Amino acid sequence: MLNYVAHRLLVMIPTLIVISILVFIIIQLPPGDYLTTLVEELRSQGEEISQERIEYYRAEFGFGEPMWKQYLVWASGLLQGDFGYSFEHELPVNEVVGDRMFLTMVVSFTTIIFVYVVSFPIGVYSAVRQYSPGDYALTFVGFIGLATPNFLLALVLMYLANQWFGTSIGGLVSDDFRDAPMSVAKFIDVMGHLWVPVVVIGTSGTAGMIRRLRANLLDELHKQYVVTARAKGVPPKKALVKYPLRMALNPFIADIGNVLPEIISGAAIVSVVLSLETTGPMLLRALQSQDMYLAGSFLMFVALLTVIGNLVSDLALAVLDPRIRLGAEASK
Repeated sequence: MLNYVAHRLLVMIPTLIVISILVFIIIQLPPGDYLTTLVEELRSQGEEISQERIEYYRAEFGFGEPMWKQYLVWASGLLQGDFGYSFEHELPVNEVVGDRMFLTMVVSFTTIIFVYVVSFPIGVYSAVRQYSPGDYALTFVGFIGLATPNFLLALVLMYLANQWFGTSIGGLVSDDFRDAPMSVAKFIDVMGHLWVPVVVIGTSGTAGMIRRLRANLLDELHKQYVVTARAKGVPPKKALVKYPLRMALNPFIADIGNVLPEIISGAAIVSVVLSLETTGPMLLRALQSQDMYLAGSFLMFVALLTVIGNLVSDLALAVLDPRIRLGAEASK
């Protein structure tokens, strides 16, 4: 196990280097750079940017330098914990991301809890009560959840809230608390707004998890060892929990690799539709404006969490499922 972990940690280094190169190249692919985009936007609004400011940015951040030299400056900064400077916000990337990170983590953690708490009992019930009226009803709801895009559900909820209650459900805080420091009253207000994005973002994930858990558990329940256990008089609950349910939990554990980056990145499109002050719209805007240090550093952080999440999920699967072997054990 230790050899496997050490091997995976060593493989992470070239993996992240390759990802950083690809991220930087992709961000640089559109013609021009941030200054070009900024000048064009200001001219479309009838404004002008001073030549001194343009020259300052070019000298300070290496615009006009070869791409490989810009990459080395950015990558060396990452190794030192310096994520660069956001041109659009005119702040260090650490400060820009930090302002939105807390709300993103609150939304994501709550959504993950919602998905797991709702999907687990429903998936088990649908498998144990296969072809029952409850199974058919829950399967139908699951298909609706899978077929409905999250942003469309967000638009429907916003319309219904406005038509039925005359209120707006956009954002995570009321206008009275928008610029106020965190307090008990503001926290309660955030919790009151939180259920809408949690339901919207978690719907498709919950539906997908229910279908996977149901399919895996049905597959295990029809295997010979379960039939033998029942024939020997093992109580139904014990025959379900001891092995079949444990083996069917693999999708829950395997999803850890996706959970960690989702905690930070958030659902960008849903966040834009619901006007959520999370990191998703920030990343989208950074890509549109070619704010390369903000976009690149954030994408690298998400890539790091993805690699770590996959390692954690692999190790957890090995502990949960004795059929899985790692490293040298797998070749025996």
